[in-house]
Amino acid sequence: MLKRLVLIVLLLLAVASLYLLFWPVPISPAAWTPAAAPALTGDYLTNSRLAGTQRLSLGEGYAPEDVAIDSEDRIYAGLNDGRIVRLQPDGTRPEVFTNTHGRPLGMKFDSSGNLILADTNKGLLSISRDGSITVLSTQADGGLFSCTNDLDIAADGTIYFTDASRKFPLSNYKADILEHQPNGRLLAYEPATKTTRVVLRDLHFANGVAVSPDQTFVLVCETARYRLHRVWLKGPKQGQSDIFIDNLPGFPDGVSSNGKDKFWLAVVAPRDATLDKLLPHPFLRKIVYRMPAFLQPAPKNYSFVLGIDANGHVVDNLQDGSPQCYAQIANVVEHQGFLYFGSIGESALGRFALR
Repeated sequence: MLKRLVLIVLLLLAVASLYLLFWPVPISPAAWTPAAAPALTGDYLTNSRLAGTQRLSLGEGYAPEDVAIDSEDRIYAGLNDGRIVRLQPDGTRPEVFTNTHGRPLGMKFDSSGNLILADTNKGLLSISRDGSITVLSTQADGGLFSCTNDLDIAADGTIYFTDASRKFPLSNYKADILEHQPNGRLLAYEPATKTTRVVLRDLHFANGVAVSPDQTFVLVCETARYRLHRVWLKGPKQGQSDIFIDNLPGFPDGVSSNGKDKFWLAVVAPRDATLDKLLPHPFLRKIVYRMPAFLQPAPKNYSFVLGIDANGHVVDNLQDGSPQCYAQIANVVEHQGFLYFGSIGESALGRFALR
């Protein structure tokens, strides 16, 4: 009996090993060796400044990725079931504004009061004041968007937005991170011509977008490479791109301008030491992809927001690593003395009073 049991265990181990080593996977990992993660000292010194973050209830729902505020100071957030919920200016009385029946992510109001929305399943949308939905764009360069993610609107009405991955949907974002191929793009939609063009290609999980207050450049987060790109819209470098800030201590997600002197960057989670060690080894990442989800690298519950000036220098550092922190901040919006937070790990919005 014991001998038979041993044989069964050995057989199961052999099957598991063959599965982990050879089972087909949809990812084609590329080797990349990241720079050593910066220590949480200096500009990134560990602190608990976000410990006082207030949670604003959205009722039923989860993962309010982004925040938008209308001309009447009402607060909007999109949930993972497709609903967009509106709060009153004081953060109370949640009500359903509309439902995209997709997955609303980045959002911002345009000059006409329409809510412009990046829906990862539906594309780039415009939602009127009465909640009716118009599809603006679903493709560029002859290919459909796979993961419409975040956006910002320039003063001339141009909508800059990201398609995070041309290969994987948001529901399988870990596949794109583990593959680490340049599947993402920064795009621009021109309302006058109703056309979409590619602004910047070959990004490793393209994410947050922010146009500078002076309209001279647009920022885009490259989440999987821990950095932000700057694309010049005006001036002698028009059409060129460079690195705005590099080797961040975490995964940059959303970025926004306060309209004056600062960009707020949501660092959705600190760097993962295990993932950094895996990135130079494509074959090992295939094995990790085959493992159960609970054994794969996952975002840590942590609050992390950086303020960055127009030259790419860190000028503000807000964190909270306590068990009760408002975790996995995905977007930050400054409004009337407060920071409003969206999250991929919470069921409420966050609000933090600037002092």
